[in-house]
Amino acid sequence: MAHGYLRKITTNIEDIRMKKIISLGILLIMISCSVERESSVENEKCFSSGSKTYKWTMVTTWPKNFPGLGMGPENFAKYVDEMTCGRMQIKVYGAGEFVPALGVFDAVSQGNVQLGHGASYYWTGKVKSSQFFTAVPFGLTAQEMNGWLHYGGGMELWEEAYEPFNLIPLAGGNSGVQMAGWFKREINSLSDLKGLKMRIPGLAGEVFTRAGAETVTLPGNEIFLSLQQGVIDAAEWVGPYNDLTFGFHQVSDYYYYPGWHEPGSTLEIIINKSAYESLPDDLKAIIKYAAKSANQEMLDEYTARNNKALTELIEKHDVDLRKLPDNVLRELRTITDEVMKDFIADDPMAQKVYESYTQFKEEVVNYHRISEKAYIDTRELD
Repeated sequence: MAHGYLRKITTNIEDIRMKKIISLGILLIMISCSVERESSVENEKCFSSGSKTYKWTMVTTWPKNFPGLGMGPENFAKYVDEMTCGRMQIKVYGAGEFVPALGVFDAVSQGNVQLGHGASYYWTGKVKSSQFFTAVPFGLTAQEMNGWLHYGGGMELWEEAYEPFNLIPLAGGNSGVQMAGWFKREINSLSDLKGLKMRIPGLAGEVFTRAGAETVTLPGNEIFLSLQQGVIDAAEWVGPYNDLTFGFHQVSDYYYYPGWHEPGSTLEIIINKSAYESLPDDLKAIIKYAAKSANQEMLDEYTARNNKALTELIEKHDVDLRKLPDNVLRELRTITDEVMKDFIADDPMAQKVYESYTQFKEEVVNYHRISEKAYIDTRELD
């Protein structure tokens, strides 16, 4: 009986052990199924067609993570990564890290990299009409530029201008109306510009040259030292947010407005067309929507940060803020008209873009006279 009793106990123990093993197995299966379900839910949240991962390179004309301008490409890359759930990853390089700042256009055009970020008017030596897609003196504001590009035919013209270079352009940021610049002397009349050495690029530089000034082109990181050492007498850069960062108030006497030369500077994202066309349709769409988000994001940031920076410049650093006299602005506008006629004279594409740009400008100015401007004037009433 003892042996039978022991056998019975042993059998019961084995049964209990087996039940525990079965229970543990069932538990592991349940946990596994739960994890699979959670993974499935995550996959559903991050659904995108296909499973291939794309790793692209983006080069820029700005220092890495430079406030405002340099954050445009960073935000674009972040948006693409988020919207594709990591399926498309973009590595952003600042100026000089991968290619020189002014080598961005060629690097993307030749397919050495897939993406670039900069300002189209840097490439007027290659594409004369590109000037219009950044800013034109006495031209469109940021809001008006976005309207012309996306609903006024500007984007189609931009694509046509870049087609020979195997590039697709997208609007990729805007600084809004800039400042006229930092000056070491007062500007009371056009004669005060004669002999003035100023850092100012593009068509505005030609306008100043015809007004009697001596204009030079310098990268942003050389402006402070040039002002400090007297190499130049004046310089324009962007606006209070970036100008405060560079410390121009320490080496200049007067801060002039308005930014007649760059009233709404659009930045660009350029894509190698061959690389873009190799993408599935969902990633093509994501790139375009990410660019639109980055474009608006930059304008929002400048709109907010310029306010605080200007207050700091005036209240903390005693900056002498001045408005350019109306007589000076009128004469600069007259010279601008002459410069524009000469600029487009020998380039059919530039003429085509100019016609579209000026027609839209006439229409939007008429409407904004009774809307935007009328409201701002009303808001200023005593």
